Amino acid sequence: MSNIQMIIEERAADIGRFMVGRLLPFRQKRMVGPFIFIDHMGPVKMNQRENFDILPHPHIGLSTLTYLFEGSIMHRDSLGNALEIKPGEVNWMTAGKGIVHSERTPDHLRHSEKLLHGLQIWVALPAHLEEMDPEFFHVSAESLPEWEDSGIHFKLIAGELSHHKSPVPVYSKLYMLEIKSKKDQPVSLADRLYGESGLYILDGGIESDGHYYGPRQMLVTRESQLCEFTVLKDSTLYIFGGEPFSEPRLIDWNFVATRKELIDRAKQRWTERKFEVIPGDDQEFVPYPTLQKP
Repeated sequence: MSNIQMIIEERAADIGRFMVGRLLPFRQKRMVGPFIFIDHMGPVKMNQRENFDILPHPHIGLSTLTYLFEGSIMHRDSLGNALEIKPGEVNWMTAGKGIVHSERTPDHLRHSEKLLHGLQIWVALPAHLEEMDPEFFHVSAESLPEWEDSGIHFKLIAGELSHHKSPVPVYSKLYMLEIKSKKDQPVSLADRLYGESGLYILDGGIESDGHYYGPRQMLVTRESQLCEFTVLKDSTLYIFGGEPFSEPRLIDWNFVATRKELIDRAKQRWTERKFEVIPGDDQEFVPYPTLQKP
Protein backbone atom coordinates (compact mmCIF):
# COMPACT_ATOMS: atom_id res chain seq x y z
CA MET A 1 0.00 0.00 0.00
CA SER A 2 2.99 2.31 -0.34
CA ASN A 3 1.42 3.71 -3.51
CA ILE A 4 -1.63 5.29 -1.81
CA GLN A 5 -2.76 8.27 -3.88
CA MET A 6 -5.48 9.58 -1.58
CA ILE A 7 -7.63 8.74 1.42
CA ILE A 8 -11.37 9.27 1.04
CA GLU A 9 -13.35 9.63 4.25
CA GLU A 10 -17.05 8.85 4.34
CA ARG A 11 -19.12 12.03 3.95
CA ALA A 12 -22.69 12.32 5.21
CA ALA A 13 -25.32 12.40 2.45
CA ASP A 14 -29.12 12.39 2.55
CA ILE A 15 -30.79 9.97 0.12
CA GLY A 16 -34.32 10.87 1.13
CA ARG A 17 -34.98 10.87 4.89
CA PHE A 18 -32.10 8.44 5.30
CA MET A 19 -28.46 9.35 5.93
CA VAL A 20 -25.57 7.43 4.37
CA GLY A 21 -21.79 7.70 4.24
CA ARG A 22 -20.73 8.61 0.69
CA LEU A 23 -17.40 7.43 -0.71
CA LEU A 24 -17.77 7.99 -4.45
CA PRO A 25 -17.97 10.22 -6.37
CA PHE A 26 -15.31 12.38 -4.71
CA ARG A 27 -14.28 15.82 -5.97
CA GLN A 28 -10.72 14.64 -6.65
CA LYS A 29 -11.62 11.13 -7.76
CA ARG A 30 -14.85 10.67 -9.68
CA MET A 31 -14.45 6.95 -10.40
CA VAL A 32 -12.34 3.92 -9.47
CA GLY A 33 -12.28 1.69 -12.52
CA PRO A 34 -15.94 1.50 -13.62
CA PHE A 35 -17.22 2.13 -10.06
CA ILE A 36 -18.84 5.58 -10.05
CA PHE A 37 -20.90 5.69 -6.86
CA ILE A 38 -20.50 3.98 -3.47
CA ASP A 39 -22.67 4.63 -0.40
CA HIS A 40 -22.29 2.97 3.00
CA MET A 41 -25.78 2.59 4.53
CA GLY A 42 -25.93 2.41 8.32
CA PRO A 43 -25.63 0.58 10.52
CA VAL A 44 -28.94 2.07 11.62
CA LYS A 45 -31.58 0.76 14.00
CA MET A 46 -35.18 1.70 13.19
CA ASN A 47 -38.14 1.42 15.54
CA GLN A 48 -41.69 0.26 14.82
CA ARG A 49 -42.60 3.62 13.28
CA GLU A 50 -39.44 4.06 11.18
CA ASN A 51 -38.87 2.41 7.84
CA PHE A 52 -36.51 2.58 4.89
CA ASP A 53 -38.50 4.00 1.99
CA ILE A 54 -36.71 5.10 -1.16
CA LEU A 55 -39.60 6.00 -3.46
CA PRO A 56 -39.71 5.06 -7.15
CA HIS A 57 -36.91 6.80 -9.06
CA PRO A 58 -35.20 6.31 -12.44
CA HIS A 59 -31.72 5.36 -13.62
CA ILE A 60 -29.91 5.27 -16.96
CA GLY A 61 -26.41 4.24 -18.05
CA LEU A 62 -25.41 2.14 -15.04
CA SER A 63 -25.82 -1.07 -13.07
CA THR A 64 -26.75 -0.93 -9.38
CA LEU A 65 -25.23 -3.40 -6.92
CA THR A 66 -26.84 -3.76 -3.50
CA TYR A 67 -24.99 -5.82 -0.88
CA LEU A 68 -26.36 -6.02 2.66
CA PHE A 69 -24.56 -6.94 5.88
CA GLU A 70 -27.70 -6.76 8.04
CA GLY A 71 -31.41 -6.26 7.48
CA SER A 72 -33.60 -6.60 4.40
CA ILE A 73 -34.77 -4.38 1.53
CA MET A 74 -37.75 -5.01 -0.73
CA HIS A 75 -36.75 -4.27 -4.32
CA ARG A 76 -39.38 -3.52 -6.97
CA ASP A 77 -38.73 -2.32 -10.50
CA SER A 78 -40.48 -1.37 -13.73
CA LEU A 79 -39.60 -4.75 -15.29
CA GLY A 80 -42.01 -6.31 -12.80
CA ASN A 81 -39.43 -7.75 -10.42
CA ALA A 82 -40.33 -7.82 -6.72
CA LEU A 83 -37.78 -9.46 -4.46
CA GLU A 84 -36.52 -9.16 -0.88
CA ILE A 85 -32.76 -8.59 -0.64
CA LYS A 86 -31.14 -10.34 2.33
CA PRO A 87 -27.60 -10.20 3.74
CA GLY A 88 -24.90 -11.74 1.57
CA GLU A 89 -26.98 -11.71 -1.60
CA VAL A 90 -26.21 -9.55 -4.64
CA ASN A 91 -28.97 -7.49 -6.22
CA TRP A 92 -27.74 -6.46 -9.69
CA MET A 93 -29.98 -4.18 -11.77
CA THR A 94 -28.83 -2.80 -15.11
CA ALA A 95 -30.62 0.40 -16.10
CA GLY A 96 -29.34 0.78 -19.65
CA LYS A 97 -31.71 3.11 -21.51
CA GLY A 98 -33.96 3.43 -18.47
CA ILE A 99 -35.47 1.67 -15.48
CA VAL A 100 -37.42 2.70 -12.37
CA HIS A 101 -37.11 1.01 -8.98
CA SER A 102 -38.03 1.45 -5.33
CA GLU A 103 -36.33 0.19 -2.19
CA ARG A 104 -38.38 -0.23 0.97
CA THR A 105 -38.57 -2.07 4.27
CA PRO A 106 -40.43 -5.34 3.57
CA ASP A 107 -44.02 -5.50 4.82
CA HIS A 108 -43.26 -8.17 7.42
CA LEU A 109 -40.72 -5.86 9.12
CA ARG A 110 -42.49 -2.50 8.89
CA HIS A 111 -44.07 -2.63 12.36
CA SER A 112 -41.12 -4.06 14.27
CA GLU A 113 -37.64 -2.97 15.27
CA LYS A 114 -35.15 -3.61 12.50
CA LEU A 115 -31.52 -3.03 11.46
CA LEU A 116 -30.17 -1.96 8.09
CA HIS A 117 -26.53 -2.03 7.06
CA GLY A 118 -24.94 -2.44 3.66
CA LEU A 119 -23.43 -0.98 0.50
CA GLN A 120 -25.20 0.69 -2.43
CA ILE A 121 -23.04 0.84 -5.55
CA TRP A 122 -23.30 2.10 -9.11
CA VAL A 123 -21.15 0.66 -11.88
CA ALA A 124 -21.05 2.69 -15.11
CA LEU A 125 -21.82 0.81 -18.31
CA PRO A 126 -19.41 0.74 -21.25
CA ALA A 127 -20.29 3.39 -23.85
CA HIS A 128 -21.57 0.88 -26.39
CA LEU A 129 -23.99 -0.60 -23.82
CA GLU A 130 -25.25 2.51 -22.04
CA GLU A 131 -28.52 2.38 -24.02
CA MET A 132 -29.05 -1.37 -23.73
CA ASP A 133 -32.37 -2.84 -22.61
CA PRO A 134 -32.70 -2.90 -18.81
CA GLU A 135 -32.07 -6.17 -16.96
CA PHE A 136 -32.30 -7.56 -13.45
CA PHE A 137 -30.44 -10.42 -11.75
CA HIS A 138 -30.42 -11.64 -8.17
CA VAL A 139 -27.53 -13.82 -7.02
CA SER A 140 -27.72 -15.97 -3.88
CA ALA A 141 -25.08 -15.75 -1.17
CA GLU A 142 -24.21 -19.44 -1.61
CA SER A 143 -23.27 -19.01 -5.27
CA LEU A 144 -20.51 -16.43 -4.68
CA PRO A 145 -16.94 -17.79 -4.85
CA GLU A 146 -15.27 -18.04 -1.41
CA TRP A 147 -11.85 -19.33 -0.44
CA GLU A 148 -9.26 -19.29 2.35
CA ASP A 149 -5.65 -18.28 1.90
CA SER A 150 -3.14 -18.17 4.78
CA GLY A 151 -5.92 -17.74 7.34
CA ILE A 152 -7.73 -14.98 5.42
CA HIS A 153 -11.25 -15.44 4.08
CA PHE A 154 -11.97 -14.08 0.59
CA LYS A 155 -15.30 -13.68 -1.19
CA LEU A 156 -15.62 -12.46 -4.77
CA ILE A 157 -18.87 -10.48 -4.91
CA ALA A 158 -18.62 -9.36 -8.53
CA GLY A 159 -16.27 -9.66 -11.48
CA GLU A 160 -13.18 -11.79 -12.01
CA LEU A 161 -9.99 -12.25 -10.03
CA SER A 162 -7.29 -14.81 -10.83
CA HIS A 163 -9.17 -18.05 -11.58
CA HIS A 164 -12.29 -16.99 -9.64
CA LYS A 165 -15.40 -15.58 -11.31
CA SER A 166 -18.58 -14.29 -9.68
CA PRO A 167 -21.92 -15.27 -11.30
CA VAL A 168 -23.00 -11.60 -11.22
CA PRO A 169 -23.33 -10.69 -14.95
CA VAL A 170 -21.10 -7.62 -15.17
CA TYR A 171 -20.44 -5.76 -18.43
CA SER A 172 -16.83 -4.64 -17.99
CA LYS A 173 -13.57 -5.93 -16.52
CA LEU A 174 -13.90 -5.35 -12.77
CA TYR A 175 -13.79 -6.90 -9.29
CA MET A 176 -15.39 -6.42 -5.88
CA LEU A 177 -13.63 -8.51 -3.27
CA GLU A 178 -14.44 -9.03 0.41
CA ILE A 179 -11.56 -9.80 2.79
CA LYS A 180 -12.04 -10.94 6.41
CA SER A 181 -9.37 -11.83 8.93
CA LYS A 182 -9.59 -12.86 12.59
CA LYS A 183 -5.91 -12.11 13.23
CA ASP A 184 -3.13 -9.79 12.10
CA GLN A 185 -2.02 -11.13 8.76
CA PRO A 186 0.04 -9.94 5.76
CA VAL A 187 -1.86 -9.66 2.47
CA SER A 188 -0.40 -9.50 -1.02
CA LEU A 189 -2.67 -9.01 -4.02
CA ALA A 190 -0.30 -7.17 -6.32
CA ASP A 191 -0.14 -10.06 -8.78
CA ARG A 192 -3.94 -10.55 -8.90
CA LEU A 193 -5.46 -7.10 -9.31
CA TYR A 194 -5.69 -5.03 -12.48
CA GLY A 195 -6.73 -1.55 -13.52
CA GLU A 196 -7.49 0.94 -10.73
CA SER A 197 -8.06 -0.16 -7.13
CA GLY A 198 -9.70 1.23 -4.03
CA LEU A 199 -9.72 -0.42 -0.60
CA TYR A 200 -12.61 0.34 1.78
CA ILE A 201 -12.24 -0.52 5.47
CA LEU A 202 -15.59 -1.48 7.01
CA ASP A 203 -14.29 -2.80 10.34
CA GLY A 204 -10.87 -3.10 11.93
CA GLY A 205 -7.99 -1.65 9.96
CA ILE A 206 -4.79 -2.17 8.03
CA GLU A 207 -1.16 -1.17 8.47
CA SER A 208 1.15 -0.15 5.66
CA ASP A 209 4.61 1.41 5.80
CA GLY A 210 4.14 2.14 9.49
CA HIS A 211 0.79 3.90 9.00
CA TYR A 212 -2.57 2.79 10.39
CA TYR A 213 -5.81 3.19 8.42
CA GLY A 214 -9.16 2.59 10.06
CA PRO A 215 -12.89 2.17 9.54
CA ARG A 216 -14.89 4.23 7.04
CA GLN A 217 -11.85 5.15 4.98
CA MET A 218 -11.26 4.25 1.35
CA LEU A 219 -7.69 4.18 0.11
CA VAL A 220 -7.14 4.82 -3.59
CA THR A 221 -3.92 3.68 -5.21
CA ARG A 222 -1.48 5.86 -7.08
CA GLU A 223 -0.65 3.13 -9.57
CA SER A 224 -2.76 0.31 -10.99
CA GLN A 225 -2.31 -2.23 -8.20
CA LEU A 226 -2.42 -2.50 -4.45
CA CYS A 227 0.86 -3.47 -2.84
CA GLU A 228 1.33 -5.55 0.28
CA PHE A 229 -0.25 -4.53 3.57
CA THR A 230 -1.13 -6.07 6.92
CA VAL A 231 -4.78 -6.65 7.72
CA LEU A 232 -5.45 -6.35 11.44
CA LYS A 233 -7.40 -8.64 13.74
CA ASP A 234 -11.20 -8.77 13.25
CA SER A 235 -11.14 -6.68 10.09
CA THR A 236 -13.47 -6.61 7.12
CA LEU A 237 -12.27 -4.94 3.91
CA TYR A 238 -13.67 -4.44 0.42
CA ILE A 239 -11.52 -3.91 -2.65
CA PHE A 240 -13.20 -2.33 -5.69
CA GLY A 241 -11.58 -1.84 -9.04
CA GLY A 242 -11.05 -2.70 -12.64
CA GLU A 243 -10.18 -1.29 -16.01
CA PRO A 244 -11.12 2.41 -16.32
CA PHE A 245 -13.09 3.64 -19.33
CA SER A 246 -11.46 5.85 -21.93
CA GLU A 247 -14.48 8.20 -21.98
CA PRO A 248 -15.41 10.37 -18.95
CA ARG A 249 -18.84 9.96 -17.39
CA LEU A 250 -21.40 12.63 -16.56
CA ILE A 251 -23.58 12.27 -13.44
CA ASP A 252 -26.82 14.19 -12.98
CA TRP A 253 -28.96 12.98 -10.07
CA ASN A 254 -29.58 9.27 -10.77
CA PHE A 255 -28.44 9.44 -14.39
CA VAL A 256 -25.02 8.42 -15.75
CA ALA A 257 -24.01 8.89 -19.39
CA THR A 258 -21.17 9.68 -21.75
CA ARG A 259 -23.25 12.40 -23.47
CA LYS A 260 -25.26 15.28 -22.06
CA GLU A 261 -28.09 14.71 -24.51
CA LEU A 262 -28.77 11.29 -22.98
CA ILE A 263 -29.11 12.85 -19.54
CA ASP A 264 -31.28 15.71 -20.84
CA ARG A 265 -33.55 13.21 -22.56
CA ALA A 266 -33.87 11.13 -19.38
CA LYS A 267 -34.67 14.23 -17.32
CA GLN A 268 -37.42 15.20 -19.75
CA ARG A 269 -38.85 11.68 -19.82
CA TRP A 270 -38.95 11.58 -16.01
CA THR A 271 -40.52 15.02 -15.54
CA GLU A 272 -43.14 14.14 -18.17
CA ARG A 273 -43.78 10.77 -16.43
CA LYS A 274 -42.85 8.76 -19.54
CA PHE A 275 -40.75 6.10 -17.81
CA GLU A 276 -42.39 2.72 -17.22
CA VAL A 277 -44.02 2.47 -13.78
CA ILE A 278 -43.46 -0.15 -11.09
CA PRO A 279 -46.29 -2.66 -10.79
CA GLY A 280 -47.63 -2.45 -7.25
CA ASP A 281 -45.66 0.71 -6.40
CA ASP A 282 -46.89 3.40 -8.81
CA GLN A 283 -48.59 5.90 -6.47
CA GLU A 284 -45.47 7.79 -5.34
CA PHE A 285 -42.25 8.94 -6.98
CA VAL A 286 -39.19 11.09 -6.39
CA PRO A 287 -39.36 14.33 -8.43
CA TYR A 288 -36.31 15.52 -10.31
CA PRO A 289 -34.53 17.72 -7.68
CA THR A 290 -35.20 21.09 -9.35
CA LEU A 291 -38.94 20.39 -9.18
CA GLN A 292 -38.99 19.68 -5.45
CA LYS A 293 -40.53 22.33 -3.24
CA PRO A 294 -38.11 24.15 -0.90
